[in-house]
Amino acid sequence: MSSVLAVDAPIGARAAGLAGAPQADIAVIRLTCAIGAELQGVQLSRAVHDDALFASLRALLLEHKVLFLRSQRLTRGEHVAFASRFGALEDHPVAGSDPEHPGLVRIYKSPEQPNDRYENSWHSDATWRECPQFGAVLRCVECPPVGGDTMWANMALAYAKLPEEIKVRIKDLKARHSIEASFGAAMPEEQRHALKARFPDAEHPVVRTHPETGEKILFVNSFTTHFTNFHRPENVRVGQDYTMGASQLLQYLIAQAAIPEYQVRWRWSPGDVAIWDNRATQHYAVMDYPPSHRKMERAGIIGDRPF
Repeated sequence: MSSVLAVDAPIGARAAGLAGAPQADIAVIRLTCAIGAELQGVQLSRAVHDDALFASLRALLLEHKVLFLRSQRLTRGEHVAFASRFGALEDHPVAGSDPEHPGLVRIYKSPEQPNDRYENSWHSDATWRECPQFGAVLRCVECPPVGGDTMWANMALAYAKLPEEIKVRIKDLKARHSIEASFGAAMPEEQRHALKARFPDAEHPVVRTHPETGEKILFVNSFTTHFTNFHRPENVRVGQDYTMGASQLLQYLIAQAAIPEYQVRWRWSPGDVAIWDNRATQHYAVMDYPPSHRKMERAGIIGDRPF
């Protein structure tokens, strides 16, 4: 008889039954009160072919929003095959992918790149796309002896904890997300313009609804540049209400991800894997480890249009 064992995790005991998911022998250890669980007794290579195990993992992901597994013996092919069970994978237009495994993005940092810091800001992956990522499977290949942690924030909780008057203010707002103003910012002007031509700024609701759980999620991050429908009579009396009021409100919302009570922090070892729901979280890769190497490989899963 198989089961999910929730260790110090009364919520986790219900996870495998979510949406009728089959059970599997998994120990679930909650890492914070807000987000994240470590799974023990699982090898993801099995989940490539084991439908019951995969269904349990997917149910746990919806509940905990980010899952961590240590000492995974995954080949690149198995990494891609497992991630592909969630959906089709996509390449990144700036970060390089493994040539033999499309969709497996190599995030390699070296002492020769001390200023390559685009990861150390709170963000959801690829919100500059019309359809941002569903989620990702990230594997540690090499990491510093200390440092190089990654943090995740629960943006459903961040929305739930907002003051009610702020929820009313942002209920119908939409915002632009830009690859030009982030990845493109350090590029020569012609290259930056070409990048924007390939990926025009996307517009998304400031508060999105999770398509599977129904949760309301605060959906602005470091890719977000401005509100697109703020300039309305109820918001703007004079110019300062728009130029300062809108930017201050946006920065206030973006800053919610930095609240420690909404976060989990993971210290990597080679072979560790993190799986996260990009629709409901943000993450931040801590850049505190130069002059060490840090090599990560990420399979990003194509998502749907936020609503």
